[in-house]
Amino acid sequence: MGQEDSKKWAAAAHSQPTIPKSDSLLGIPFMSTDARIVDPESLQELPIGESGEIIVHGPLVFGGYGKQPEATERAFIEFEGKRFFRTGNLGRMDKDGYFFITDRLKRMINASGFKVWPSEVEMLMFRHPAIAEACVIAARDSCRGETVKAMVVLRQKYRGKVSTEDIIAWCREHMAAYKVPRIVEFVDALPKSGSGKVMRRLLQEKEQQAS
Repeated sequence: MGQEDSKKWAAAAHSQPTIPKSDSLLGIPFMSTDARIVDPESLQELPIGESGEIIVHGPLVFGGYGKQPEATERAFIEFEGKRFFRTGNLGRMDKDGYFFITDRLKRMINASGFKVWPSEVEMLMFRHPAIAEACVIAARDSCRGETVKAMVVLRQKYRGKVSTEDIIAWCREHMAAYKVPRIVEFVDALPKSGSGKVMRRLLQEKEQQAS
């Protein structure tokens, strides 16, 4: 890939439509409901705008799992003297108090201690003009523990013209180093459910079986 191609791709990337902010909007918590964003490991509250786990306290939150005390204990934490439910959803809160969901905690990739949210990497990759679809999963890595792998469907006109190395090089220029997919695999299509959602769990399970 020449320098001129890189410039063309960069220009095209800026013209690509981005996913609307409202697509992940949860809104403002109900009256008498307290929602916070915390670090999923330290459970410390995070500043406005930072992504972390959403925890919720309020009258509409269920009390626990019937006859499953251990599961209930794992699902709740004490925070500022109140009992909060750990939703398992990753999100952020803006300066106006609106909450946005960004990913599921179970999908988090731990690469050498760095937290990588697959949805964030996917959204960045969608800016590449050659990428029609992408699904980011965790792959085993002997040094990092886990590393980032991207399953990519190329747009028809780019097939055979863009390599996996090209995609990785582009990612290095557009995201933090620890988020860059170390492995990119081209596929003709991503498996989807009847409702059209990408079956991420199926891809992750296949990756675990292969490794």
